[in-house]
Amino acid sequence: MIQPQTHLNVADNSGARQLMCIRIIGAGNRRYASIGDIVVAVIKEAVPNMSLERSEVIRAVIVRTCKELKRSNGMIIQYDDNAAVVIDQEGNPKGTRIFGAIARELRQLNFTKIVSLAPEVL
Repeated sequence: MIQPQTHLNVADNSGARQLMCIRIIGAGNRRYASIGDIVVAVIKEAVPNMSLERSEVIRAVIVRTCKELKRSNGMIIQYDDNAAVVIDQEGNPKGTRIFGAIARELRQLNFTKIVSLAPEVL
């Protein structure tokens, strides 16, 4: 469960290292975001000499959460960290590589480019 003021790791090579969630994109004022939701975030830590800089406001999609995810077949998935991938307005990732495992639910939410770049899909 991601809410405003939550710090997220960045799971791609876009140039950002850590994000802070500002707002959850969706119907009305949703309180929490989970895997596959789009958030508006600010970059808290960035790699020097890259396209993204500190204090820049961007959009990101959540790919991992510490809160468990229950599937319809009874399987429960839980990750060690909260992580997001930086995306542009069309939903394509800004980075060219994805680090770490991501959930299979992103494929149904039309983030197929992120799923294809990921090394492991759980």
